[in-house]
Amino acid sequence: MLELRECYLVLAWGCGESFWFLVWLERALNFAVLGCGILDGEVKGFMRKVVFSMLVDNTSGVLSRIAGLFSRRGYNIDSLTVGVTADPRYSRATVVAKGDRTILEQIEKQLSKLVDVIDIKRLEPESSICRELIMIKLKVNEENRQSIISVANIFRAKIVDVSKESLLIELTGNQSKIEAFIDLLNGYEILELARTGITGLSRGVFDVKMYDEDGQLMDYDFS
Repeated sequence: MLELRECYLVLAWGCGESFWFLVWLERALNFAVLGCGILDGEVKGFMRKVVFSMLVDNTSGVLSRIAGLFSRRGYNIDSLTVGVTADPRYSRATVVAKGDRTILEQIEKQLSKLVDVIDIKRLEPESSICRELIMIKLKVNEENRQSIISVANIFRAKIVDVSKESLLIELTGNQSKIEAFIDLLNGYEILELARTGITGLSRGVFDVKMYDEDGQLMDYDFS
């Protein structure tokens, strides 16, 4: 429908139509597009990825309960990472989920209902930092060893292990950097590959929450 709108506008200009006709045509097409499922700037059914950061109780079974929720509901999950925080009572779980707006809202609500979840928030790209670590083991020989090292240096990756037959490379970065690095290595033989999944934190202190010894939210002064 968006392509149809552009075609109509180009056609109208080409035919020398008046300015007011173009305004009418644009409004008519906007109405048609809204009727076909575009609402509040987002297409119904449009799939996107969202990163959820959760503060959870550091108890056994938390990971399985989070994964079980996705399995039971049939939600798409790209990655799930969990690690203990500075306070050993809590862990931070980072979930990357995929879906349309309705599905993502349902995922957020269902996760917040889990008994282990203390707090949940979305890590928006403009207000957070997300990173992923990848390790790639490549088969090398005398002919291609230096070229692989050159690619690793461009991405500021680390060579963490060297043998006559292989190189083990470690790289940390955002998802687009990781994917670009993998694409450049497609011409070489990848023996093994491991990815940690995405983890991240929001910028600044605007959404930081502190809890006292009883697990109650504190009125903390960050100044």
